[in-house]
Amino acid sequence: MTDMPASLEFRAATAEETRELGARIAAILGPGDLVVLTGPLGAGKTTLVQGLAEGLKVRGPITSPTFVIARVHPSLSGGPALVHVDAYRIGGALEIDDLDLDASLADSVTVVEWGEGLVEGLSEDRLEILIKRAEGDERSVAGHSAEAEERMIRLTPVGPRWATTPFPRP
Repeated sequence: MTDMPASLEFRAATAEETRELGARIAAILGPGDLVVLTGPLGAGKTTLVQGLAEGLKVRGPITSPTFVIARVHPSLSGGPALVHVDAYRIGGALEIDDLDLDASLADSVTVVEWGEGLVEGLSEDRLEILIKRAEGDERSVAGHSAEAEERMIRLTPVGPRWATTPFPRP
């Protein structure tokens, strides 16, 4: 029997709360962990990664790597590096293979935005994080500050690595 939660849901009313949650999640991450971020454009994926980076104590700044595809942020504290990938422009599994992410996976925390359906083969263990605007929040990305929009953030652990991991609580 395992204590692994099926999933946990959090609410973040601001970008700062999203970053704070990212820092809390970073406390359970270590070398070899794969995090797959899913959510619509402007949902707060990069904002969450900023919190992960803060919690992992890596060199920044953390910005969306959309045009460079992947950035490596070395640790400032002797911990694992953060490999931050944006798979938005990736056309399929062969292009993921070309990034050679598996070469650094064991030594780093690898976070892939837009990775759903592309990177699951990298590891049987992963933390899937879905970020979306809270139900009923009809404001569009254009014309409204993402800073003020409430987000629902769902963490779903996949694989045996997470069976005994103490997760942050909502």
